[in-house]
Amino acid sequence: MSHKPQLRIPAMYMRGGTSKGVFFRLDDLPEAARVPGPARDALLLRVIGSPDPYGKHTDGMGGATSSTSKCVIVSQSTQPGHDVDYLYGQVAIDTAFVDWSGNCGNLSAAVGPFAIANGFIDRARLPENGVFTVKVWQANIGKTILCHVPIADGQVQETGDFELDGVAFPAAEIVLEFIDPADEGAGEGGGAMFPTGNLVDTLDVPGLGRLPATLIDAGIPTVFVNAADIGYTGTELQEAINGDAKALAMFEAIRAQGAVRMGLIRDVSEAASRQHTPKVAFVAPAQDYVASSGKRIAAGDIDLCVRALSMGKLHHAMMGTAAVAIATAAAIPGTLVNLAAGGGKRETVRFGHPSGTLRVGARAEQVGGVWVVRKAIMSRSARVLMEGWVRVPV
Repeated sequence: MSHKPQLRIPAMYMRGGTSKGVFFRLDDLPEAARVPGPARDALLLRVIGSPDPYGKHTDGMGGATSSTSKCVIVSQSTQPGHDVDYLYGQVAIDTAFVDWSGNCGNLSAAVGPFAIANGFIDRARLPENGVFTVKVWQANIGKTILCHVPIADGQVQETGDFELDGVAFPAAEIVLEFIDPADEGAGEGGGAMFPTGNLVDTLDVPGLGRLPATLIDAGIPTVFVNAADIGYTGTELQEAINGDAKALAMFEAIRAQGAVRMGLIRDVSEAASRQHTPKVAFVAPAQDYVASSGKRIAAGDIDLCVRALSMGKLHHAMMGTAAVAIATAAAIPGTLVNLAAGGGKRETVRFGHPSGTLRVGARAEQVGGVWVVRKAIMSRSARVLMEGWVRVPV
């Protein structure tokens, strides 16, 4: 009986923000996986080690959490004025499914350094020391991201003293600008970033009844609800929710109803096939709590508390794209996020999450009676964890 050798594919294993994933150059993938479809999905599933009925990813590169079961494909940009195209795949853990419906804001921070290190940027354009801006086309959602990468001695600077709650060690700061992050499409009401046209809607959720919600598509489609309306304080950590099957079912019911109202799916039965989006998050006014690291967070140091779920579990910190949604919703008077932060107009907000705090900014304005956001800004960090070849059985 003959056995085929494993595929050997050039790759980088990178952390970006509070996530990590396997990064590929498009041209390094097997030919069948260079285009969307079953061959690409099967390859990435096997790289990560999914589906894994044990939920451990022992036989793959995944980390068995939504933050660590990710793949990125980078190519020379097809868009005028951009440097690279960035395609993101969220790999399910226990099912054979790759969700391409959204972006990862955390891994966005690693795309710029990856592009520079892998020859997508002409070396002559790079400063010897300073900051170089990589213009990234986010191919999943058709948006522009500016990734401001620090350069030292002509190379990407990875080490530094920038601390990011949710990441154990400091690194160099990378500033991200998400340009025009709100959706241009239309839901029920044809609103730009608010698919129903409303700042606050009411969802009919089985087991909960009528639930106020802000449905926004900025950074990533997100359903925001008040913590108090679902029996929480907004200071919960992962262990308070992720082991509670009843709670997780409730959040999935909220997410499914929000997805239908936002026009992302036609019926709640389709929610399982769209796991990455929308996100569901709950908000509460600022209050004291202790983060997962043991760090004490004071109410006076934050504007509000936010907790968000990703791929069916409470996130250990905050997804980058959800942070864009938080910044945008906080900037618009009348949303649940804005009201939890104390109301009024604002361009920056600092919120508390399970691992600590995060400051984000957004500039929103009304144009013809419709709210639009020009950009959202946040700081992240990124570094290469390992580089070489990933081995994949065939």
